[in-house]
Amino acid sequence: MRKKLAAGNWKMNGLTASLTEVEALIAAHPAPGCEVLLCPPATLVAAMAGVAKGRIAVGGQDCHAKVSGAHTGDISAQMLKDAGASHVIVGHSERRADHGETDAIVCAKAAAALAEGLIAVVCLGETEAERDSGATLTVIGAQLAGSVPEAATGATVVIAYEPVWAIGTGRTPTLDQIAEVHDFIRGELVKRFGTEAEGFRLLYGGSVKPSNAAEIFAVSNVDGALVGGASLKAADFGAIIAALG
Repeated sequence: MRKKLAAGNWKMNGLTASLTEVEALIAAHPAPGCEVLLCPPATLVAAMAGVAKGRIAVGGQDCHAKVSGAHTGDISAQMLKDAGASHVIVGHSERRADHGETDAIVCAKAAAALAEGLIAVVCLGETEAERDSGATLTVIGAQLAGSVPEAATGATVVIAYEPVWAIGTGRTPTLDQIAEVHDFIRGELVKRFGTEAEGFRLLYGGSVKPSNAAEIFAVSNVDGALVGGASLKAADFGAIIAALG
């Protein structure tokens, strides 16, 4: 059985004072029925890991493909691990769009994460234009093939499907549309990784909130969520954790 995962992506939000939300989350859910992961800005990774004390997992929002070097402003997977992270998000649509990250770049980052013992959360997702043109599965298939390294296993890589047009917009795909994509991803993983494919956890992300979490989590091949804004407050993220656990 794949253990459910509730992952929160704080994006470019959060200061030291925000760690009180982590303390509140842990106090309210001391023994959640799923794994819980929070990915704060890099400035808070070490501090959050100190607060979490292993009770919830902490991850980075991105990493460089290289271990070290002349890459001003970048952070390596090794640095994240040293700061207390156990996971790292790679290939988020905002990185792909704002920083021009290709599937090959995302794959290299994921491979770097695996080499350091981090779990890579690899993000996939189509734009509104791609959805409207009927290209969703073609786009997702290409991103999956190009972004997931050959060394991936169910224990080291998590796949997050986040339709770009649903992130932070309040819009969500229908449950049937979510099921179609998640079932497709599982099928593609089976073709590539065989029986190992059953171990990969598939998260849905895109305007997940307490009011729709339970119905989304009941969808075929949805093993959890990658949550944006709703993960910033303990009350909201806690309700999502409760729906999943």
